[in-house]
Amino acid sequence: MIERPEKVLREVFGYDRFRHHQKEIIDTLIAGGDCLVLMPTGGGKSLCYQVPALVMDGTAVVVSPLIALMQDQVAALRQFGIDAGYLNSTQDFEERRDTLRRLSAGGLKLLYLSPERLLMPETLDLLHRHRISLFAIDEAHCVSQWGHDFRKEYRQLDCLPERFPDVPRIALTATADRRVRGEIVEHLHLKRARRFLHSFDRPNICYRVVDARNSREELWRFIETQHPGDAGIVYCLSRRRTEEVARWLTEKGRVALPYHAGMPDAERAENQHRFLHEEGVIVVATIAFGMGIDKPDVRFVAHLNLPKNLEAYYQETGRAGRDGLPASAWMSYSLGDVMTLGSFVESSDAAGSHKQVMQHKLRTLLGWCEITTCRRKALLAYFDEDMESDCGNCDNCLVPPEVLDSTQNARLALSCVYRTGQRFGVGYLINVLRGKADERMRRNGHDRLALSGTGTNLDERQWRNLFRQLIAAGMLVMDDAGHGSLLLDPSCRPLLRGEARFMQRMQQKPARGRSLPGSKTPTALAEGDHALFEALRGLRTDLAKAQNVPPYVIFHDATLIALATRKPKDIRDLVEIAGIGTGKQERYGQSVVDLIRGFP
Repeated sequence: MIERPEKVLREVFGYDRFRHHQKEIIDTLIAGGDCLVLMPTGGGKSLCYQVPALVMDGTAVVVSPLIALMQDQVAALRQFGIDAGYLNSTQDFEERRDTLRRLSAGGLKLLYLSPERLLMPETLDLLHRHRISLFAIDEAHCVSQWGHDFRKEYRQLDCLPERFPDVPRIALTATADRRVRGEIVEHLHLKRARRFLHSFDRPNICYRVVDARNSREELWRFIETQHPGDAGIVYCLSRRRTEEVARWLTEKGRVALPYHAGMPDAERAENQHRFLHEEGVIVVATIAFGMGIDKPDVRFVAHLNLPKNLEAYYQETGRAGRDGLPASAWMSYSLGDVMTLGSFVESSDAAGSHKQVMQHKLRTLLGWCEITTCRRKALLAYFDEDMESDCGNCDNCLVPPEVLDSTQNARLALSCVYRTGQRFGVGYLINVLRGKADERMRRNGHDRLALSGTGTNLDERQWRNLFRQLIAAGMLVMDDAGHGSLLLDPSCRPLLRGEARFMQRMQQKPARGRSLPGSKTPTALAEGDHALFEALRGLRTDLAKAQNVPPYVIFHDATLIALATRKPKDIRDLVEIAGIGTGKQERYGQSVVDLIRGFP
């Protein structure tokens, strides 16, 4: 043993006290026990293994799924004065040799490895020759085939308890429902591990979902009114749309960079580097971007299409506001997204049972989009967590949606599906209802149906909205062939028989240039402190550029806000600022207090 955990937390990381279950987790690992930890993004998962790594003898091995993530975390640890390193394909011979030398000398406290690298026979042999204090398996949900980031190599980590029986292990994730938690326990042999499940809630994130009318213009209105200078991520379903939206945002005056798997590696790496190292950059990406991003000051995450399921949505939106400051999760979606994602599932090589689960997860996400009650409460319920009261920080809480009785129109829509033989998609069904006969409709004889032309009371968009909500309610399902045809589910019978009513969520038309009440990202700064905050941010940028590291590994925004608010003018006073340990106090303290002293 080297130091007490509390002393390490205070002197190295600059924090006064542990949060959530951190202290119990750390004590368990130090005592030689295993842990399964579920904690929201930004909740302090890394400290759960970083602190015991500094307290215990030997080197902690951290399994990280992406090179970018391990590089980012090692850079941040070195800013605290911690000897950390990694072994990956980006290193040249000299860098790799230096890491191995530090490991052999016993000074390397944390070693980051991908699961593929760890499982190499030569790596396992290397670790056997050194004292390993613990194994930390980050992003442990990757072990699950039901998860959104499945990596088969994670399942092979079940060799660790056999190869290193006396080394404690900790598996950590921010995203795992009950099924995924079961797979983590099973495949990583953690049945005897202590389980620490903290709340999934991210109260600093404001959730908002809109029906796609002109999704790009709605996105711009959201960014312009609420995040005019902030860093953010915009997710799109296709590579082509990613490129188009990035160009369009650039034309609007923002620094917006595309990111997708079809780009050259060098260009993709450069765009990620700029996002991490520059202020206020927007990345427009497919889901290939994000898991390796540890940037704490992402102020918004926007989706221009539905993600695959609620787990993916929670994981992706969790990249906003990792520093605990106010952030936004905005999504625009359409019925076309549901059809496209459903087709993706059916055309995949997955087993039939897996496809059924994925389709169910997609319908659950759609249902969440259409709810009229508190979004946060429903999101937490999906992860088996109860929330007593409404959050007051989502669109449904801030502006409760209008709900109308649409029973007659819903019956008409269901009848149209039945009368046309349950063989057609939404566009065709709407044409029948609105009486827009074409050659195909006449060939099928559907222009002569009694209900043809009975739906002129609604326009095409209104019908699409209704069909989407019937799918979300489970009364309509898509055909298994992935053709987009709609089928009746037995649950629709009470409605068709007149035994139930259908209440429809009415889509609100956003007023141009306005945002939701209370939804604009607030600031923790007094009006007179903004100039000092910007000056400190400029100092942070200069310090980061000199070392070629992201600005946030120098200081988080929350630390800059505390400095701008409390204005310490003596280096000794910096110990009272969260996030400034002795290492950063020695390296940057004089520059910080000099700036504050000289500021008018």
